[in-house]
Amino acid sequence: MPQELARPKLSEKGLLTPDNCVLALIDLQPQMLFGVSNFDRQAVINNNVALAKAARVFGVPVVLSTVETKSFSGNTWPQVLAALGNPAPVERTSMNSWDDEGFVAAVRKTGRKKIVLTGLWTETCVALPTVQAIHDGYEVYVVEDCCGDVSQLAHDNAMKRVIQAGARPVTALSTMLEWQRDWAHKGTYDAVMDIVKTHCGAYGMGVEYAYTMVHGAPPTKLPEYVVPTGASHQ
Repeated sequence: MPQELARPKLSEKGLLTPDNCVLALIDLQPQMLFGVSNFDRQAVINNNVALAKAARVFGVPVVLSTVETKSFSGNTWPQVLAALGNPAPVERTSMNSWDDEGFVAAVRKTGRKKIVLTGLWTETCVALPTVQAIHDGYEVYVVEDCCGDVSQLAHDNAMKRVIQAGARPVTALSTMLEWQRDWAHKGTYDAVMDIVKTHCGAYGMGVEYAYTMVHGAPPTKLPEYVVPTGASHQ
């Protein structure tokens, strides 16, 4: 369940808010990640986890979907499942999620007309449902740094196609900041900063530096690493 954090209503005027969109995560599975060659694959995992956490912080409904889990693609990445609170994915056989009645029904159930969408691969599992969802009256925001494809050309062509169809390209960080919108909104501020420090590289280190060296806050304390049972160590 999403966290119940105090947050004011935000103006829309063409922008995303936590109250007007649904996050769709499509085919974040091992076999699909193996084929990604245009982006660093660890970065793709990291960005999806950051976005999943942000959705929980802001109470954005999430539709998680998988394709051919048992016969080909494998389970959803455990990092994403943990970030989302271990929901049950909508299982499909179709490459195009918009051909699957269960997926479309899950999106419709949210009542939201804006879809923030990520998935693997960009040219199929992202482009095909994006084009058809737009045809059916939805606005789609493709989170480009959460997607990936078998080549740079495949990814670039897919992004051109969805943009020509009317999709808006965004990133994981830009989406979270659009949901936050104002640093005076303290109900979600600390949670957003936690995601930034954990997942946003130099930006996160800059926040840690400013907290400790400029404002005199104590350093962030993380749980100590525990060596898994059975691992060889001396």
